[in-house]
Amino acid sequence: MALFDNPVIAGFSPDPSICRVGDDYYVATSSFEYVPGVPLWHSRDLVNWRLAGHALDRPGQLELPGSVPASCGVYAPTLRHHDGRFWMITTVVDGAGTFLVTAKDPAGPWSDPVPVGIPGIDPDLAWDEDGTCWCVYSDDGIHGVRIDPGTGEVTGDPVPLWSGSGLQYPEGPHLYRIGAWWYLLLSEGGTERGHAMSVARARSLPGPFEPHPDNPVLSHRSTGHPVQNVGHGDLVQAQDDTWWMVLLGTRPRGDTPKYHGLGRETFLAPVRWEDEWPLPGPVELRAKGPALTPHPWPDEPERDEFDSPSLAPCWVSPRRRDPAAVRLDERLGHLVLHARADSLDAPGAAFVGRRQQAPDCTARTRADVAPGGLGGLAVRLDEAHHYRVETDGAGLVHVVARIGPLCHTVATRTVAAGPLTLRVDVTTTVVLPPSVTDPGAAAPPGLRVGGPDTLHLGYETAEGDFEILAALDGRYLTTEVAGGFTGRVIGMYATRGSAAFDWFGLRPA
Repeated sequence: MALFDNPVIAGFSPDPSICRVGDDYYVATSSFEYVPGVPLWHSRDLVNWRLAGHALDRPGQLELPGSVPASCGVYAPTLRHHDGRFWMITTVVDGAGTFLVTAKDPAGPWSDPVPVGIPGIDPDLAWDEDGTCWCVYSDDGIHGVRIDPGTGEVTGDPVPLWSGSGLQYPEGPHLYRIGAWWYLLLSEGGTERGHAMSVARARSLPGPFEPHPDNPVLSHRSTGHPVQNVGHGDLVQAQDDTWWMVLLGTRPRGDTPKYHGLGRETFLAPVRWEDEWPLPGPVELRAKGPALTPHPWPDEPERDEFDSPSLAPCWVSPRRRDPAAVRLDERLGHLVLHARADSLDAPGAAFVGRRQQAPDCTARTRADVAPGGLGGLAVRLDEAHHYRVETDGAGLVHVVARIGPLCHTVATRTVAAGPLTLRVDVTTTVVLPPSVTDPGAAAPPGLRVGGPDTLHLGYETAEGDFEILAALDGRYLTTEVAGGFTGRVIGMYATRGSAAFDWFGLRPA
């Protein structure tokens, strides 16, 4: 077996659900307030993945008004292949509730949503021998109910199944028929450091289910392991009959309590069978992979010239993408944004970004802001937690930090009017200076230096030199500080008038 690096899908890609069709594997992950919704990933070796598209890629499938809070929206999906079709079921929290969509090809087109009348979150689909479809979900415990997947109609009464070993938040259930048993795999303990996975089995549905005697069968809680928060896993059998699990995890860094800015990512772990029980793990950063023929995809371009007729699948926006506010000018090779809100602090701003996938990286863009406009480059966790460097096109550059209720312009510089290359460097070599405007100074005595990384924001001169205007502690753009379920997204925005972006580059260091 060859070695591979975890996570297999880096950056904000939580709650993975997997299915295999022949030699192809597909994973769906949560998207929360971002659109398009439910990223779909494709692999042929379980290690190398490419973003193939989204299951919810048009307004008729997914409407997220500005009233949907950050980290609400599209929660954990389940992806399955049955009777020649792909099925994806999910819940839109503070929105449409639970629904499913189907497709012949995971690249689309996917159907319009079919509502499913169940409460709760984290719905799962499984079919028994006679073709009956079971929907299992989390709602103050784990429940199951028979449904007609074609219409979404509930055809029986919900029944309690098994709700774990007694830890809080039993969720993320997946039901499988493997051999002579029905297995129910779920997460508990919360998706933070106490996250764990447990399993139970039954001879028939709806049970009774007997739990594994040593539940939870996987957890990294209270350990010094570099991968934490492991859980919300889904099983798959490879072509060589080995078993594997995709699951979420984080890579916390810095001083206690440690912080993760990239969000919950998708990891791969082996699964062994003992006494007819599936036992996952370990989850390592460097691990032995499946004995399958490696199938690496072409590297995703580090730079987008915006010369295509449509945005690449990697680009996302919060809640909705207004075609009148976000458009591509193919003739000039520009992404043009027209302001729809006067701040990134409020829902509705014109923002287009990509997930931060590497802990150390550089983001750059060439911004041409129209007279009277304002736009720039931002690192976003949510409306209340972001850093940004912006220009008015007339010669002023600002660095602004929004941390909870505080919003402060930490640096201002006068430059020549006209287009400007804006830049953010993220480095895990943490030096917290006494002044954010003096990045080269040493930290004063008594100042805790313990964030996961430092973000340097500024612009490039005509000679290509990086003029750093501010160096900001990365801990304030993490869920340990901000809360929520997402990760950092780095991108371009306009908050006054319009701004044209000639290109955007995101390069791992």
